[in-house]
Amino acid sequence: MALPLHLPPVSAGAKRIVSLDLTDDLDSSETLTGTPTVTEVTTTDLTLANKQVNSGSITVLGRTVTAGKAIQFTTMGQVAGTVYSLSVSCATTTTPAETLTYTVIMPCV
Repeated sequence: MALPLHLPPVSAGAKRIVSLDLTDDLDSSETLTGTPTVTEVTTTDLTLANKQVNSGSITVLGRTVTAGKAIQFTTMGQVAGTVYSLSVSCATTTTPAETLTYTVIMPCV
């Protein structure tokens, strides 16, 4: 199992676009495919929407991420003082097929 991915703190009630750079977990010719699954594990506070694989180059924490190498989604409804745990998974284009699965830790201030 992969180590948890830790996000920077988010503000309570803010709508946030989350982008996860998974380049280092993919082979050079491998990409993410399909619609990612993103679920909240710790509470029912969050609204998680717009789950997708990036269709073009984006910047994540100062690094350019090519198409098909990142998962993006929006979150809102965070409550101050809560640390959220999310389960995130997505299929890849490798043969045989594989699914990458992560625990994402998102603190709210």
